[in-house]
Amino acid sequence: MGLTDITDEKTKLIMVGGKGGVGKTTCASAIALSRAARGKRVLLLSSDPTPSLSDIFDLTIGDRETRITDDHQLFGLELSSEVVLARWKERFGPEIYEVVSSFARVDYDFVDYIGTAPGIEEEFMLHYILELVEGGQYDLVVWDTAPAGHTLRLLKLPQLFLSHMEAATKFYMSMYSYLEKLKEAVTLKASRRSLLEIINGWRELSQRIADFIRDGERTKYLIVTIPEALGLKLTERMVTELASDGMDVGNIVINYVVKDDDCAFHAQRRAMQQRYISIIRDTYPDTNLVTLYLEPQEVRGRQRIEEVAHALFDGI
Repeated sequence: MGLTDITDEKTKLIMVGGKGGVGKTTCASAIALSRAARGKRVLLLSSDPTPSLSDIFDLTIGDRETRITDDHQLFGLELSSEVVLARWKERFGPEIYEVVSSFARVDYDFVDYIGTAPGIEEEFMLHYILELVEGGQYDLVVWDTAPAGHTLRLLKLPQLFLSHMEAATKFYMSMYSYLEKLKEAVTLKASRRSLLEIINGWRELSQRIADFIRDGERTKYLIVTIPEALGLKLTERMVTELASDGMDVGNIVINYVVKDDDCAFHAQRRAMQQRYISIIRDTYPDTNLVTLYLEPQEVRGRQRIEEVAHALFDGI
């Protein structure tokens, strides 16, 4: 059986996760190319610190939305930290400066300092991806995520950010009376919006992101793994942590499986892999499992990616 769920018309974002080196980029590229070939306008996005979309498609993609296929159905984007922070500064910098400068004499460079706060980059990356999904330019976004640990931390951030905003609101309210008294002694510049209004705006944004990544109709999660102990352990961790945050994994792709035991080496390796495949099958009886076999050639270029897509979707 091929991949399920992600062919649904309601699906707007497909997140492809797993540990490094298991074939996430290959699977994400194959899914994106397959859906684009069936008429969807697709953006293939990578947030991996060492993105390889350019390598697998054998063309230069980079941090701008770049056309991959001549029919303008598939585009690629390698999202860098620098681009994310630049967009964050453009979006939120003015309102931060507006409030801070109303009661302190600071240069606009202070916004750059705020931008280095832990979690800001990751939170805005999710906001940026949400805007891509809801902007209407693409029918589907396929996200080749960073290795598992970073992705799990990223997906927990909206809820953590919400908790932080709650604390910030309480802190602001406790400071409010003090600031009102301070105004009587010191002339302060009038701010068009209060800090509380901006905090509430950020809180609403985080809630919208949290709701979106938990929306099982629009957002689908796919894990790529390998039939080895490390792959199994990391898959267990990802499925458990995602489920604890209300996110279900609909598909698991088991990659690099030895198909034929045509020599002693392959026979031993295949026997080892089959044990782990049985464990995965027993552990996740309600999750769709798809097998990709180990091939002698590397996956690079459109033809090879199309072959992987055919295997993933059973020719769909």
